Amino acid sequence: MAPAADPNSTGSTDGGATRDQASVKVPAKDPKKKDEKKDEDLSEEDLALKQQLELYVERAQDSDPGLQKAALENMRQEIRTATSSMTSVPKPLKFLRPHYGTLQAHYEKIADSDLKKLLADILSVLALTMSPEGERASLKYRLLGSEGDIGSWGHEYVRNLAGEISEEYTKRQAEGALIDDLMELVGQIVAFHMKHNAEPEAVDLLMEVEELDLLVEHVDNANYKRTCLYLTSSAKYLPGPDDMLVLDIAYTIYMKFEEFPRALQIALYLDNMQYVKQVFTSCNDLQKKQQFCFILARHGITLELDDEMCPEGEEREALQEIINNTKLNEGYLTLARDIEVMEPKSPEDIYKAHLLDGRASGGGGVDSARQNLAATFVNAFVNAGFGQDKLMTVPSEASGSGSSTSWLFKNKDHGKASAAASLGMILLWDIDSGLAQLDKYFSSTDMHVIAGALLGVGIVNCGIKNDCDPALALLVDYLDKEDSSIRIGAIMGLGLAYAGSQNEVIRSKLTPILGDAKSSLDVIAFTAISLGLVYVGSCNEEVAQAIIFALMDRSESELGEALTRLLPLGLGLLYLGKQESVEATAEVSKTFNEKIRKHCDMTLLSCAYAGTGNVLKVQHFLGQCAQHLEKGETYQGPAVLGIAMVAMAEELGLEMAIRSLEHLLQYGEQNIRRAVPLALGLLCISNPKVNVMDTLSRLSHDADTEVAMAAIVSLGLIGAGTNNARIAGMLRNLSSYYYKDASLLFCVRIAQGLVHLGKGLLTLAPYHSERFLLSPTALAGLVTFLHACLDMKAIVLGKYHYVLYFLVLAMQPRMLMTLDENLKPLSVPVRVGQAVDVVGQAGRPKTITGFQTHSTPVLLSAGDRAELATEKYVPLSPILEGFVILKENPEYREDN
Repeated sequence: MAPAADPNSTGSTDGGATRDQASVKVPAKDPKKKDEKKDEDLSEEDLALKQQLELYVERAQDSDPGLQKAALENMRQEIRTATSSMTSVPKPLKFLRPHYGTLQAHYEKIADSDLKKLLADILSVLALTMSPEGERASLKYRLLGSEGDIGSWGHEYVRNLAGEISEEYTKRQAEGALIDDLMELVGQIVAFHMKHNAEPEAVDLLMEVEELDLLVEHVDNANYKRTCLYLTSSAKYLPGPDDMLVLDIAYTIYMKFEEFPRALQIALYLDNMQYVKQVFTSCNDLQKKQQFCFILARHGITLELDDEMCPEGEEREALQEIINNTKLNEGYLTLARDIEVMEPKSPEDIYKAHLLDGRASGGGGVDSARQNLAATFVNAFVNAGFGQDKLMTVPSEASGSGSSTSWLFKNKDHGKASAAASLGMILLWDIDSGLAQLDKYFSSTDMHVIAGALLGVGIVNCGIKNDCDPALALLVDYLDKEDSSIRIGAIMGLGLAYAGSQNEVIRSKLTPILGDAKSSLDVIAFTAISLGLVYVGSCNEEVAQAIIFALMDRSESELGEALTRLLPLGLGLLYLGKQESVEATAEVSKTFNEKIRKHCDMTLLSCAYAGTGNVLKVQHFLGQCAQHLEKGETYQGPAVLGIAMVAMAEELGLEMAIRSLEHLLQYGEQNIRRAVPLALGLLCISNPKVNVMDTLSRLSHDADTEVAMAAIVSLGLIGAGTNNARIAGMLRNLSSYYYKDASLLFCVRIAQGLVHLGKGLLTLAPYHSERFLLSPTALAGLVTFLHACLDMKAIVLGKYHYVLYFLVLAMQPRMLMTLDENLKPLSVPVRVGQAVDVVGQAGRPKTITGFQTHSTPVLLSAGDRAELATEKYVPLSPILEGFVILKENPEYREDN
């Protein structure tokens, strides 16, 4: 039988052909022959299928409904059973292509009936490959068709439909039309995707139609983990407020399946204390609660447990102890003993001067007080938390005078303050012996020594809460002393000890200092910073008011001072990561004196959007840096730091920010170039990326000494606590290169101390929990230090070198310590390797690569992830970092 009339092959009647031949000699080819030629290429099976389908098309137009129905049923059967390779269109769709128009026309003619719906189904599938772009014909016919199972037409069809629904939804929303029919379809599609391992596609569709809540009904035990992983990873790339909404849904799902540690992380990310409480109240397992407390302690959050969160009094006290971080020092020293690095190191062990050629090893005629001060810091950083060193804690000789005092007096004036405070760093987190050893300095007659001891008390208590509040008791009495260095010691000590605690007593003691006309500028600057640290990210209005008034009271000459710029920073810390909440304060800052107005604006914005990855804000800061200004403008420094603070949120933004900063180095003015190394240091803190290391190495020889200093300190920051041999080598060479320049040599020494921070057991990275959570107090400490470094000569190389101790806020052991059910260290085999991003990947992909197997406790570098290498235990936290409690696996059987 002859094939059915082909809509494409009509129209060239003989009349047309003669006209053609008259104008151009065209070989007269009969289109039928062309079709036959095509048919000859087909295999016998395909030819039979083609003719079969053409017959169905013809029968579908028959007047007899029985024939029509049979033809349409057969056609549907053919389309559904046709499988295709990934690269080609299924054959039935290919052969029905010429008849799409015919069937469309026929559809319009038939009366409403089940047959018409059946034909609509078929047209909806055909439209997948045939309808013109933007017509959404597939969706149109789907809505007209039967209510049948959507998935039986195949994955590609469902995916195409989802795309058309989102377009149609946007159009209908704009017109204000009804969307109920679309929503019904969406429900079917989501159910199909969730059953067939396409969770990301289901989430995307629900986001498009703004119905993400529906997801909670569709997740089950098999797919909730993958779904939530996609939700939490995509949140970083969504504009607000969508990102928060997505995380809210992830929290709800985790709570539904009792995946409490993950729910707790999201609650911390959202900074939602109600959610944190809810996690505690929903979980009845004491050991899980202990694990939550370890997560809270690592995040540096102050939380008082109440009866609801833990009804048992004794249990509650034990849990509160964990949150207060009292176990940190013990765990850290266990790690140190296990890795065998308890032996104290001296600054000489770090400098390794014997590896250099002769001229520099002696140190030349360099200012010895400055060198001793550098050695003080190096000693403090390297032996941080070990409780013993070779300068400050040496046991006293027979004569009875401790030799720690003798090192103390090898420092001049304000150097003694840093030396006394360094004892606090060496005894970090060990409150009992720390306070006992610092006690002897309080009876000193030297103001600087007392100031250092006060600061040391703050350092020892940093990140640890104690029920007796020893820091408060000791420091408050010194706040109103005459001597400004003693006041600063006490103020900064309180800021370090109570960072993030929002302690009302401290506010009532510190805010009056800001308004006191007798207070010197440096006292006011450190007060603003300490208040910012104590109330970090709290948006506290009273503190903000106090700092704003202090800024308005400053005289014209004071506004030019480097220290004044710490006031806007204290204000900014109140809004750290709080985005829009800063706007009211930012408006007020526009009324300031023009000398500080823009500086304040940049500082506030950079703090408010820190860690958000907000692309528009990064562009805004880049725009500020593009301006070429006369000398004396300081606001571009905070803008450059702002780029790093905002972009550090996720890997992609981070890489792009590094490239943007490279451009600023080439085209920016001098004050911008001075800030770029610091911004690079923040982006790769404790994570020495080779390209950044090379850039900083190049800048460390820059003609402008301020650029060189910033680059040298940043080399220390990116290598902080990694013992990176390449950076250590660079710094040794720099020490011989700059052996005549006291200031630059001081920077080199500080960087050497940072690279060997805690003998390589500590990190300064503010991110933890697989880079998901950002600890606000850690970031606040880093940002404060970097702002101080924007004016190295006035602050770090002047008499305020103790700003280096702000870094203690970010110091954390980079360890994985596994504990048994009684919270005693338990050594188990773990695999440690580079983390792999598995979001949206099919199957059960491996989450780490290139791993090695070690026994805990182990060190984790940047980008490392650990997993248990034994089935014997089950970890109570899905993320193996810090302290992790292990439970014995009840299903485990020892193999014979």
